[in-house]
Amino acid sequence: MCAVSIKKSPVIKVSNGHATDVIDSLAIEEPLEIRLGYGPDNDRKGKNISVTMRTPGNDPELAIGFLFTEGIITHKEQIEAVECSFITCAENKENTILINLKPGIVPVLQNTDRNFYTTSSCGVCGKGSISAIRTVSVFSQKKDNDAAVNAELLYNLPMVLEQHQLVFADTGGLHASALFNLKGDLLLAREDVGRHNALDKLIGAAFSDEQLPLDNHILLLSGRASFELVQKAAMVGIQIIVAVGAPSSLAVELAEEFNITLAGFLRNNRFNIYTAAHRILLPVHEIAN
Repeated sequence: MCAVSIKKSPVIKVSNGHATDVIDSLAIEEPLEIRLGYGPDNDRKGKNISVTMRTPGNDPELAIGFLFTEGIITHKEQIEAVECSFITCAENKENTILINLKPGIVPVLQNTDRNFYTTSSCGVCGKGSISAIRTVSVFSQKKDNDAAVNAELLYNLPMVLEQHQLVFADTGGLHASALFNLKGDLLLAREDVGRHNALDKLIGAAFSDEQLPLDNHILLLSGRASFELVQKAAMVGIQIIVAVGAPSSLAVELAEEFNITLAGFLRNNRFNIYTAAHRILLPVHEIAN
């Protein structure tokens, strides 16, 4: 990350009955307002799309990834310029990023009004949200390909990602998303206090480099696999998702709906496969009595 992502803070460390004054590293969490500019040159309009709490760094990727996974933009060529305005939170002002679209580009703003998916915190996600993804995703209808990986290859992915989690190493307070090829080579990794922000940053980077769709890649999530993370993966055509943590029930339903291979609890040389197991080449498969 090129921006300052860590803040030093005095703490009292208590261990084995002893208290010591030390300096600890904290992952910075600050608001980012994502705005959209669009319309002809003589009638430009602006819209506040979202305010998200994020770790500073890769903010253009975050904003672009968010706009794509929300279905508001579909191609890199639609973007004319990205303007950033960063003011520290100590001044009680929000950081903002403005994505200006080229004249003549009409963004799909109805998605911002109806929120075609809702986060797990609201507890109202359902089949309606899953159906809505089918109408806005560019790649989720792509036919199944021959992507397949050996089970043993997956075991090493968390260790590879950990070596690239620079801010997490100092703070222990960030989520990460990583993109691997089918040989297990790390291609991209992004960190953030919000797991959805980390994935949006990753998707924004791939989108900007014109790497989509990502159907011949493996997505690794450092924590649990929630509905919105599987949704974002579906938007870019990812067909293999592995998570260090557990998936939610709706995440499994969504993965099954879109024929996405979803594995969870990837640690200590083990994992569970929840959907589309045909993409993971397994050792001898024993069926429990």
